[in-house]
Amino acid sequence: MTHLSGKTALVTGASRGIGRATALTLAREGAQVLVHYSSGEKEAEAVVAEIRAAGGNAQKIAANLRDADGPHMLAERVRAVVGQRLDILVANAGVSKAASIEETTVEDFDNLFAVNVRAPYFLVQQLLPVMCTGSSVVLLSSLAAHAVVGKLSAYAATKGAVDTLVKHFALALGERGIRVNAIAPGVVATDMSSFTKTEEGRNAATGMQALKRVAQPDDIASAVVFLASDAARWVTGETLHVDGGSKL
Repeated sequence: MTHLSGKTALVTGASRGIGRATALTLAREGAQVLVHYSSGEKEAEAVVAEIRAAGGNAQKIAANLRDADGPHMLAERVRAVVGQRLDILVANAGVSKAASIEETTVEDFDNLFAVNVRAPYFLVQQLLPVMCTGSSVVLLSSLAAHAVVGKLSAYAATKGAVDTLVKHFALALGERGIRVNAIAPGVVATDMSSFTKTEEGRNAATGMQALKRVAQPDDIASAVVFLASDAARWVTGETLHVDGGSKL
């Protein structure tokens, strides 16, 4: 399948987890993929190598999205590669911190909002000049934005903010023919959800789901690629829950 042939895509946080799976899936569908990373250069190189080995087109691109000017620097580097057209932006990069209200520090709170909210906001802003009719933006929300899951109050607040941005971005950019949506995963077997490596953790995850297995990154990547593709051409301003029926 190559229905994204000729498309250019940026996936942030693409060196591992959902971002990695999304980059690989976009490439299999024919897109040229920019594999963003912050600190995992070797992992990003491995993703690029895997895409190229399969006949795809990819390259790594670095930026620290914790920094206030990180999104601006990333956008500048992206524009230097893609020229005047970016078809797909997947703002996947994110951080999490499990802590009670009492344990959460100002530094934790600011870091969460810097990466999960500020970075995608200004990345969209800075990449608007190279997005056009038919471009698609996919943000990463979370089950935590809609249901209480563990001690994630500050993290959940960032994902609630993402859901709000989706609607504002979709309305503001609709006149340009740019669609904006989000994916809200539940528990996924990634480094961010390391508790799924234990039997107790897996049981906790499946215990709140209708579908009784732990999600894999590919499960989420397929939904991201759907929203990025023309198959979802009449979908915008939505947060799609891809969580195996969690917390029904």
